Amino acid sequence: MLIVMSRQATPEQTEAVVTAIENRGYVARPIPGGERVTIGILHNKGPVDASPFLGMPGVSDAIPVTKPYKLVSRECKPEDTIVQVGDIAIGNGNLVIMAGPCAIESELQALTIARHVKASGAHIFRGGAFKPRTSPYSFQGLGKEGLEILAKVRETTGMPVVTEVMDEDTFDLVESYTDIIQIGTRNMQNFSLLKRAGRASKPVLLKRGMAATIEEWLMAAEYILEGGNSQVILCERGVRTFADHSRNTLDLSSIPVVRKQSHLPIIVDPSHAAGRRDQVIPLSRAAVAAEAHGLMVEVHHEPEKAMSDGAQSLYPDQFTLLCKQVNAIFDIFHSKSL
Repeated sequence: MLIVMSRQATPEQTEAVVTAIENRGYVARPIPGGERVTIGILHNKGPVDASPFLGMPGVSDAIPVTKPYKLVSRECKPEDTIVQVGDIAIGNGNLVIMAGPCAIESELQALTIARHVKASGAHIFRGGAFKPRTSPYSFQGLGKEGLEILAKVRETTGMPVVTEVMDEDTFDLVESYTDIIQIGTRNMQNFSLLKRAGRASKPVLLKRGMAATIEEWLMAAEYILEGGNSQVILCERGVRTFADHSRNTLDLSSIPVVRKQSHLPIIVDPSHAAGRRDQVIPLSRAAVAAEAHGLMVEVHHEPEKAMSDGAQSLYPDQFTLLCKQVNAIFDIFHSKSL
């Protein structure tokens, strides 16, 4: 249930409602909005009697929430959430592009790619310091050294950085170096990791699990918001199907569905969906046409030598072309909305 405060409600009246909710054994989660505050009632075992709250000063309405996820739903927060990363706003009517190598291999490699992607129009640098690999014999990442290189990239180029966290043991370390904490597809339902992300002070990029429904994905995001971290970015990266013409099948239909059901921004990772370079630019164009809030693209200046996912990494000149094309598509939709 949501308790909707009136526009004229004072902070003291809002706090009184929070106290009343918690005195009944529930958890209250105030959600500031554009014009008024709503208060989500969490951890109720069944329907909540609204009558004790409706008579309180400053309360405008009580609305039952019909979705299994509450805090991530538009029932709870009709306005779009804007995730602020430095000067970059994700979900604020602009197109945000994250780009970089799958894995950080060296300082020279990372800085070379970072300069290329920034010059082409990327806003955020991506790169893996810890790599979850299918084979235990594959390159697992540089670990802390990779995080230090990411910090060097930020210092040198001014771009914020995003990297994946693998487990609770390294969460504090990753959080101290990165600007956005990524939770990968294999960890989408790692509930202890999601709870830790809920206590993080940095935005979280949550990738969809390779066999997850949209409801399961949004419920995973609910864990993070329930923990107190409202700065969550959803990332569609393809789901596993019977198709073998690409690594995964990019579910473009998830974009309008998520935008209708949730206030959280959604971006698309065409590189992991495709698994091959020649599909990345067409899928990126399609994602922007479907009104994703951004893209996450893998780029490498020497993909034939890459230690991870070279086959799906764009060459720098291909990334330059991608940026020109997707920004042109975005401008068409944006101009119509003006």
